[in-house]
Amino acid sequence: MEAAQMKSLAANDIKGTPPGTVMPKEYVNAVGRLAYVWGWPLVNNMHRRAAFSKVPEPGRLGDVLPAAPVGQVGMLTDYIRPDQHFVACPNQDTVYGAGFFALDTQPVVVQVPDFGGRFFTYQFVDHRTDSFVQIGKQYGTKPGFYLLVGPNWKGDVPKGINKVFQSPTDLAAGFPRCFQDDVPEDKIAIQPLLNQIMVYPLSEFTGTMKTKDWKKTPAFPSPGGAKGETKWVIPETFFDELPTVVNQVPPMPGEESFYGLITSVLDAAAKNPDLKETLKQTAISAEKELMALLFEFRNNGRPVGNGWTSPPNGARWGTDYLSRAATAKSNMFDNTPEETRYIYTDFDEKGQRLNGQNRYTVIFAKGHLPPVKGFWSLTVYNKEHLFHPNKLNRYSLGTKSKSMQTNADGSTTLYFQADSPGADKESNWVPVPGEEFSLYIRSYWPDTPILEEKWTPPAVVRA
Repeated sequence: MEAAQMKSLAANDIKGTPPGTVMPKEYVNAVGRLAYVWGWPLVNNMHRRAAFSKVPEPGRLGDVLPAAPVGQVGMLTDYIRPDQHFVACPNQDTVYGAGFFALDTQPVVVQVPDFGGRFFTYQFVDHRTDSFVQIGKQYGTKPGFYLLVGPNWKGDVPKGINKVFQSPTDLAAGFPRCFQDDVPEDKIAIQPLLNQIMVYPLSEFTGTMKTKDWKKTPAFPSPGGAKGETKWVIPETFFDELPTVVNQVPPMPGEESFYGLITSVLDAAAKNPDLKETLKQTAISAEKELMALLFEFRNNGRPVGNGWTSPPNGARWGTDYLSRAATAKSNMFDNTPEETRYIYTDFDEKGQRLNGQNRYTVIFAKGHLPPVKGFWSLTVYNKEHLFHPNKLNRYSLGTKSKSMQTNADGSTTLYFQADSPGADKESNWVPVPGEEFSLYIRSYWPDTPILEEKWTPPAVVRA
């Protein structure tokens, strides 16, 4: 066939494996392993929305996590507490909101109050965890109302809506964030703004700003009792659930043949118990042998110096299934790089695993703090990528830390150890667990040097 004729073929005209073709178990295992990496974040997202769908009204799961019925958000009124397990690597720089949506059947209105000079950003991602909304201080977003719709929604946009954002998928997730200084007076000052952060179905839109006293919302039972993050993906049932995802999430341009590859194996397994069992065992082994590796920060993103790594394409994964799966496994729901750059490490300057049996310092030279237009922080997580309770109730240091001290030469030394570095240094100390832990730099509204990877994070030095 001539090249010109090949180019004229639509993707759907190119046939895949015919039904009934014999498939060796080894082949099914190979395709299944790739499908597991591709589909892990999507199945994960599906189960998180299902957990929220059980909540009768906006409130808090386990009294620690903002939650709401599908089509709304719930808001916290302070930093997220250390005993939450819903998502790995939360921050303690902003006050969170959270919600899940079904935008084809229920478009939603997003309220943005007048934040004045306070930093804020509203994250909304599709089923693939790709961002599709630009709302925040970085974008100069004006106060008012914004509409989120699904890919197949057809309806009228009412007067008073500033802008419409269309999700590529029916399922979407949203996480408003509002910066808060770690001082009592700011925890009070932020409350009127939080009470105006709301998302609700378009059918409830009146054109006037609604308010809700989030301190009076109820608490609900929390899903699971896992030691680490709630287990949202169960390998044993993964391939029973994947067909639902394939049917709900349309392929991106160029993914049609990949969908056909996966579907051919799923269809064969549905008719053959031996192949179905092969897929089940493939999922179990892929979780242990592959996803466990992607949980480690050294396998997420690319090196940016001194043992730190960072993905440069957060929430714009496209067909980068590797990075999407690694982030979903280790610290799900990234913002885009222009909104937030995430930089992390599990190792000290000599390549040794960070462990609370040792003491460490991170020294930012004068003028070498993370260059940001918003804020930065450096956070400690335990080996499950969650907070480890400590007597200071402190898990990070950064822009919010008004008591943090600089050295005589203008540098800033941060201390990461289980015991106190001394009373005169405790303002710059984050207690660590007495076992393996990780360090995580967040740069909200990063300046150009971070975006272009010209800024190198300082080494983690073992004392």
